[in-house]
Amino acid sequence: MNTDPQPPTGSEAETPKCFRHSDRETYVRCTRCDRPICPECMRVASVGHQCVECVKEGNRAVRAPRTVFGGRVSTTPVVTYTLIAVNVVVFFLQDSAVEARYGLLPPAVADGQYERLLTSAFLHYGIVHLLFNMWALYMVGQPLEMWLGRLRFAVLYVLSALGGSVCALLFASLNTNTAGASGAVFGLFAAIFVVARRMRFDARGIAVVIGLNLLITFTIPGISWQGHLGGLVTGAVLAFAYAYAPRDRQKPIQLGATVAVAALFLALIVIRVGQLTTQLSIT
Repeated sequence: MNTDPQPPTGSEAETPKCFRHSDRETYVRCTRCDRPICPECMRVASVGHQCVECVKEGNRAVRAPRTVFGGRVSTTPVVTYTLIAVNVVVFFLQDSAVEARYGLLPPAVADGQYERLLTSAFLHYGIVHLLFNMWALYMVGQPLEMWLGRLRFAVLYVLSALGGSVCALLFASLNTNTAGASGAVFGLFAAIFVVARRMRFDARGIAVVIGLNLLITFTIPGISWQGHLGGLVTGAVLAFAYAYAPRDRQKPIQLGATVAVAALFLALIVIRVGQLTTQLSIT
């Protein structure tokens, strides 16, 4: 004959109290730490109930899911949306004075205004220029951010933008004030092609888009082929490192490639600034 155990009464034992609420009696205990818990403090677990502290500790111990390329899985492309918002806001705050101060003008960079290498990537010459770049960022940025993770995607975007600016600094005319997110967008074009190939997707459509944009770049006057080409090459190099790094050495290779690209840009900037300083002082 089975009988349910009854809690001790009288002088047999003191009635247990919730460890968080000493005024509440309870006979339920946390299945992990064995401390008495009242109904307010208990959480349903796979077996029995756990206290709030044990649930929090368990959640900290659970590793966040990762994409195949090592980034944290995210269902919302926050970085993509944020970049679009920043570009749009800057466009409506932009005027000729802002363009003159923050566009990529090589002599100004040589004079120590290095921030232009990045600020120029958030300026646009006209609504059509802005809309095309933001449409491309919206279409390409969302899947890339999902595949790579937010951090890798953000680094890819910023370094692609910087790669376009460095190429413009090296090869553009000294009186050209370059602006636009196109360098970063071309980096995303190259990256999504590389990542799609790595994931065995059909990338022929992406290749056609890249080819058409390069054709436009080199045939229509007034477009910075330097910025587009610099961003394209940067995006391809980084995406290759991010997508093809072996799983057992993924983080070191990805980090190493990122640092190497950034260091190369820094060296090229120093060299070019030195050349421009000498050239401008002579003239």
